[in-house]
Amino acid sequence: MQSLQSLTMRESYGQALVALGERNPDVVVLDADVSKSSRSTLFEGRFPERFFNVGIAEANMMSIAGGLAASGKIPFVNSFSFLLTLRAGEQLRTGIAYPKLNVKVAGAYCGLSDSFDGPTHQDPMDIAITRAMPNMTVISVSDSIQAWKVVGAAAAWPGPVYFRLNRNSLPAVSREGDPFEIGKAIWHRRGTDVTLIATGIMVHRAMEAATLLETDGVSAGVLEVHTIKPIDVEAVVAAARETGAVVTAEEHNIYGGLGGAVAEVLGERCPVPMERVGIRDTFAESGDYGALLSKYGLTAQAVADAARKVMRRK
Repeated sequence: MQSLQSLTMRESYGQALVALGERNPDVVVLDADVSKSSRSTLFEGRFPERFFNVGIAEANMMSIAGGLAASGKIPFVNSFSFLLTLRAGEQLRTGIAYPKLNVKVAGAYCGLSDSFDGPTHQDPMDIAITRAMPNMTVISVSDSIQAWKVVGAAAAWPGPVYFRLNRNSLPAVSREGDPFEIGKAIWHRRGTDVTLIATGIMVHRAMEAATLLETDGVSAGVLEVHTIKPIDVEAVVAAARETGAVVTAEEHNIYGGLGGAVAEVLGERCPVPMERVGIRDTFAESGDYGALLSKYGLTAQAVADAARKVMRRK
């Protein structure tokens, strides 16, 4: 196998599914006719008798997964994130989250990463939708190394799990030997002036922003919050107390995602000045992924600018 760092997130995910299937015969995989895109096709090639392509019927796929989970299996459900959370949202809520069934939902092509298919396929709201569902665990994956780890962690976690996966090649922020634990944030660097709390692809950009700020004499900490729900309350509060100012960064609408979750924690536990970097309540458009990220303010420079702004409010 190639090093995980050299793989795309979805390729790493597909290979992790195969490895999990070899360890656990109760794992089954479902896809809605996009297995080559989600890379669940790798599991199909290895375990065809445990793979179910339901066709373009995402709502039915959710219900089937619920039945399989009720029968003792561990289903991994695959499609584009907007289809899983919107078209199949009712079945996800009523048939999986409500009875707290052990289904793992892999939302491929999250955020703006399905860039050339435009706003109908881009998904800046999946975290908000799933986070609002009781019993649901919600994870935003940052790189290919973490995608591998999430598969095993999700399979071992009781109850429904939704995790979002990016389509594109991304820089690594994780190391293969580092531990990964659902619900536990990761400190990438400590700071004294401001804390950058990031998730998904924005973790790397927060690291870049911290370097930019360092040249100006600003000490910025970087805290990765991969589990949006249950969020690591202790780590978020510690970050606020250490620096007295927080910036959140996510490839998601600023409403209902990481920024909202962090604001809820700080509002209840440790109010400090805060700025949110994310998609500012708008639909995007078709275009090059990097160009879209820049146009909608998902850049290291935008994070650094937000940090300078929030520090003036301390």
